[in-house]
Amino acid sequence: MKRSEINRALRELEAMCAQCGFALPPFCHVPPERWHELGHEYDEVRDCMLGWDITDYGKGDFDRFGFSLITIRNGNRAMADKYPKVYAEKLLYLKEGQYAPNHFHWYKTEDIINRGGGNVLIRVYNSLPDEEIDYHSPVTVHTDGRTYTVPAGTQVRLTPGESIHGCTTTSPWRRAAGPSCWGRSASVTTTTPTTASTPRWAASPPLRRTSPPTACCATSIPPRRIRTFQFIGGN
Repeated sequence: MKRSEINRALRELEAMCAQCGFALPPFCHVPPERWHELGHEYDEVRDCMLGWDITDYGKGDFDRFGFSLITIRNGNRAMADKYPKVYAEKLLYLKEGQYAPNHFHWYKTEDIINRGGGNVLIRVYNSLPDEEIDYHSPVTVHTDGRTYTVPAGTQVRLTPGESIHGCTTTSPWRRAAGPSCWGRSASVTTTTPTTASTPRWAASPPLRRTSPPTACCATSIPPRRIRTFQFIGGN
């Protein structure tokens, strides 16, 4: 993605948050040049990869295949003594007509909550023991106190205020069988209370810089700059 595309996606997500009355934590607004100066009191942002994630999934067509996300809080199962949170919270944003490809989790419990703007359409499947999509078995769906069963590949519509629960005990594929979670009728923002995860660096295509960054994404927050000081003794 071009840096200008990322900057535009950041601005759109910020505008949607303002429209929905969702205030972002201060670290989301720290400019890139300041992260070198911030000390170890902000290591949780770095170690748990809090902040922005903008992706086009390497397809080069962000307006169709893309996602904007902010990890607001997270634990780190690889550093559980230091970061004991067993939960996370993420803010997700889909533009109208924008898709997110299929995925599932080996270890995850989460709710996807439509916080406003438009509808979210999610196609659900179970997964097979070999981690492939099960195109045949019915899927048990949990939405806002209601439990029901739908055929494999059913598209669940979440209107503002509605949510869907996902848990690995039922091994659901979400946004599956080709990209199938997308904003409909208008751009939409969702929050996801979820199980804490171990942050990982993901391979991505090189960033094409056509304009300066306005914020750091979670995978690009630099470490604290180490400086050498001369200490002079005295009373």
